This record gives sequence, structure tokens and C-alpha cells, in this order.
Amino acid sequence: MCLLAWSWQPDSTTPLLLLSNRDEYWERPTQDLHWWPGNHILAGKDERGGGTWLGVNRFGHMAALTNYRMPTPDADVRPSRGALVRAFLESSMDAPAYLSMVAHSAVAYNPFNLLVYDGRSLLGLESRSRRIIAFAPGIGAVSNADFNVPWPKLQRLQHALQSLPEQPAAAQTTLRKHWLSWLQDTTLAPDHLLPNTGIALDWERALSAIFVAKEAAPRYGTRCSSFLRIGHRNIEFCCQSHRAQGPGYQRQFHFSIVPR
Repeated sequence: MCLLAWSWQPDSTTPLLLLSNRDEYWERPTQDLHWWPGNHILAGKDERGGGTWLGVNRFGHMAALTNYRMPTPDADVRPSRGALVRAFLESSMDAPAYLSMVAHSAVAYNPFNLLVYDGRSLLGLESRSRRIIAFAPGIGAVSNADFNVPWPKLQRLQHALQSLPEQPAAAQTTLRKHWLSWLQDTTLAPDHLLPNTGIALDWERALSAIFVAKEAAPRYGTRCSSFLRIGHRNIEFCCQSHRAQGPGYQRQFHFSIVPR
């Protein structure tokens, strides 16, 4: 389960600003944000599945994934959805071609939403309907339903991004200052605004916060908060990991995009 929110301004000096929380069981083994072998992919790593939930490569491509919440448990026999993020970052395909390919095999995976950026286009894929979305400039978000379904936590994070100054430099300064506090918001939605996804009410309530705290869900929570800025020439990627016992490491990377 994850949360993504972004500001997509393709005609500006910073086409993409993205905020993300990754929610997962504490017991699932994970590597923090790092350069993978070969030094082309920068991402955290799910050690069980071998993929990732959010990553970039040196060529300026980005991919991110959220699960689609269902009342029944995921089937463990299906391939890892995180491998779809990894495969895009390893490939030379553009976003439309890659999502078209994935859409044909989406039924093989547990339900997901996949967001990809290829340096020109920002597109999303909803696996259940195999719908591919080309996003218009502006603010967008996705959690564990379809893109831009107005869950309270999505609306809170979108509102934060909408409050950014119009000037790109000022917006980046504001975001660098506030991104972590926005992503550590533990406000629970009131019961009358909770989505009805078929899970128990106490679980629905705990997952309604932007940041899922251990107090709300002891075995599960927000494991990682990320801020990603992709410009035309460089990328800034910051990640704060969270442990069951408290904050983990904060890692920051700045690097220049390499032309293919």
C-alpha cells in the first residue's frame, strides 16, 4: 500500500515534483534508497520480490507503483508488482510503449496502479481495467484505488501541493522545507469520509492517514517517505526511512541526467 502525489508541469524548468509514502508490513525485508549494481537505478529495494515501489534511472526516467486495495488477500503465487517498476527503469522503452505492453499482461499480477515518466510524458496504468491515462499538467495523486479517487488523505496531500508558490524556485524551496512534515501527517479521516473497500472499519480508519503510525497499526505502517524532483538536466531524490521503533536514515541524492 502506498501513496503518491505529484505536480506535473511539463513546460516548466522542473517538469515533475513527486511525494510518496510506502506502507508495508514491518517484517518485510527492505533496503533503503541506494544505487543498484550497475549504477543506473536509484531506488529502495524489496528484498523479497526483488523490485521496488519508486525509482529513477540516470536517463531521467521514473516509475512508481501502488497496490489496489481489495477485501481479499493478495495471491502470493503471482509475480511481484515491484518488478514492473524495475523493468521500466532497466528498459529503453518510452512510457506509452511500456504501459501498452504491461496492460496486456496485467491480469497476471495482483491489482496495481503504475505511474511512469520517460522525460516527456507522464502516464498511468490501472491494471484492473487496463486503462492508460495521459495526465494533463497539474496536481495528481493515487493511493490504493484508481487515480485521483478523492480519498481524504489524497485530498490533504494534493491541497499541500496546490499551496506551492507559482514560481518554480520558490515552489522547490517550500517543498524542500515542508515535504517530510506533510508526509508524516497522522490525521485520521472521520468515519463518514472513509472509503468502503471491504476491509474492517478499524483497519480502514488506520489506513486513512497520510502517515500510518505504529500506534494505529502495530504490525504495519509507513516504512519510507520520499521527495523527488526531476528537472530537464538533473534529479534530486530524498528519502526518510521509518523503523518500527522510530525514524531511520535520511538519504539524499543529486545527480545529472545522462543523455541516451
